[in-house]
Amino acid sequence: MLEWISQPWHWSVSGAAIAAVMFLLLYAGKEFGVSSNLRTMCTIAGAGRKYDFFRIDWRAQRWNLTFVAGSVLGGFLAFYVLPSSEPVTVSAETVTYLQSVGLSAPGAGELHSSFVPGELFAVDQLFTLRTLLVVILGGFLVGFGARWAGGCTSGHAISGLSNLQLPSLIAVVGFFIGGLFMSWVLLPFILQL
Repeated sequence: MLEWISQPWHWSVSGAAIAAVMFLLLYAGKEFGVSSNLRTMCTIAGAGRKYDFFRIDWRAQRWNLTFVAGSVLGGFLAFYVLPSSEPVTVSAETVTYLQSVGLSAPGAGELHSSFVPGELFAVDQLFTLRTLLVVILGGFLVGFGARWAGGCTSGHAISGLSNLQLPSLIAVVGFFIGGLFMSWVLLPFILQL
């Protein structure tokens, strides 16, 4: 059973699961989004005493906090308990591009299921200028962008598009443009630091 669960599944399985979750959320009158959990966690921590933005009923968002906790737990289980023995497969063009900018391909490290390049995320790289720039500045930009756009990529791309919201379509187009700009312009520059 564990071998069957840990093997790669067809993409349509996750697509059907996401669609089922979206129908359930629509039926329950809820909207999906991961970045809204930051507001909920700040409210739990007491930020509502100082800022009106955080004066919300956090108990109404327990389901969303549970989703995020389940995502973290699921990622842990998938990596440490149910790892696939198959190496991660990406296109030859992607491998060539990664190598041209000085990064190893996914799965090229000691763990077959590694999705992140060790050149950026290894412990010995943690306090380099390059990693600090990526983590701190990148994290700030992602947080600022999610707040400015009124939601994160998952909220807009999954929930907003399924609700046929035009602002979500515009946001998703912006996410793709930003991702392409990061991959082809900023990442090679950052890797040279």
